Amino acid sequence: MGKKMKDTANDDNCWWWLVQKGTTTTFVTVGLFALLVRVLVSLHPYSGAGNSPKFGDYEAQRHWMEITLNLPIREWYRNGTNNDLSYWGLDYPPLTAYQSFIHGLLIRFFHPLSVSLFTSRGHESYLGKLLMRWTVLSSDALIFFPAVLYFVIVHYNQPSRSRKSDLAWHTAMLLINPCLILIDHGHFQYNCISLGFTLGAVTAILSGKDLVASVLYCLALNHKQMSAYFAPAFFSHLLGKCLRRQHPLLEVSKLGLVVLGTFAAVWWPYLYSKHSILEVLSRLAPFERGLFEDYVANFWCATSVLIKWKRLFTTESLKLLSFTATIITCLPSMVQQIKSPSNRGFLYGLLSSSFSFYLFSFQVHEKSILLPLLPATLLALEEPFMFRWFMQFAMLSMFPLICRDGLVVPYLALLALFFLILKAPGQHTVRESNYLGSTTMDLILCCSFILHVVYLTMHPPEKYPFIYEAVIMNLCFSQFVLVTLGCNIKQWMLNKPVKLEEIEKKLI
Repeated sequence: MGKKMKDTANDDNCWWWLVQKGTTTTFVTVGLFALLVRVLVSLHPYSGAGNSPKFGDYEAQRHWMEITLNLPIREWYRNGTNNDLSYWGLDYPPLTAYQSFIHGLLIRFFHPLSVSLFTSRGHESYLGKLLMRWTVLSSDALIFFPAVLYFVIVHYNQPSRSRKSDLAWHTAMLLINPCLILIDHGHFQYNCISLGFTLGAVTAILSGKDLVASVLYCLALNHKQMSAYFAPAFFSHLLGKCLRRQHPLLEVSKLGLVVLGTFAAVWWPYLYSKHSILEVLSRLAPFERGLFEDYVANFWCATSVLIKWKRLFTTESLKLLSFTATIITCLPSMVQQIKSPSNRGFLYGLLSSSFSFYLFSFQVHEKSILLPLLPATLLALEEPFMFRWFMQFAMLSMFPLICRDGLVVPYLALLALFFLILKAPGQHTVRESNYLGSTTMDLILCCSFILHVVYLTMHPPEKYPFIYEAVIMNLCFSQFVLVTLGCNIKQWMLNKPVKLEEIEKKLI
């Protein structure tokens, strides 16, 4: 009877035919499909396509290859006759510059005109674009995909993970993240590299390899400074673990030495003088761009409808305000992990800290939503409602950017694919009443659908040309706040079961 019931369950599970072949086969199959999706998205336009004189992020990445290939390493971040920093000057840490150099070598081998100094500005030949797309695809395959495989092996090599179908579903959700695919393979960026290093660091912590985690997270920080969104979670979790060991000071010292060593290795070409270090650092903090760019669904942009922050306060005051707000909102999650570090609490902490930075820090982009999306996806099985709800509004928050890039078709296709995988038979049912009532949820989803239609079909009033962006931004902001609050509550609730177990042990 039991066997018959198990067979019936397997028949109802669309993943069963795949997972019975093993983890490797499952990952390779899902991975090949994920690569195909990326290739199809890359056939569409990119940021700034044909839009001279500065184009967009595609030209920025290409220009960095041009600069790193043709100038000495000490001049990569220095303004000069051969490197006009006002034209897409390097504004990411050295590891991004090294990555640009390596990709530039590959492109120069096949098509030197794409990366020649000065004459390649705005270069958009078919072969050049093809090679640029392949650099992103190869980065994904070589860094992000292995990091996902590492996570899947570690996370599902636990006695509590009995459902094999969860492994296939979770792998699909990580590899076919619609937001990441649209930004990296549509808009054109290399977020897969920094997120891959971050995911590797998270997995190393889950497997107890804290020193390896420190190295990988430092690499993520040195590729994109936005990886600092996760810093409070890494710091508090590792500190909490060190304080519970026999020699806390020694453990902290070991981590500190690893961090310093990794940073020294990456920054070595710039350590010859204080001026050189400051030259690079000044490029990593573009405060002159203002508190936020475009319409991003965070606190400062949402409240700017009523409070004109940029008019009322100086840049220095806004830097202090945003820093204070970010730290204060990070603190509850950090305190919990210092008091009671745990693997699951660490994942909640990653989501909380990255949301704190997204909602309150200085100079946030729409694309920064990719950072809290990573831990939300890692928690997808534990928090299916939170994950689904967050993904919907993360997509909506990027919709104006996607429209400007001409990526509406892949956006709709990826959104449909996401829901198809999410609702695949055999998965845990998403409980719709976790945070909101069903009527409220239906109303919010209806508003989201209407906003999509209106944005695509109707012109805004001349008096309020950005009214649709403002409405989308405020709707998404409200939902992100709810997800952040829910995440913090869930993290603090982790302490409760531990106390109950201790009481039970004492009674026995």
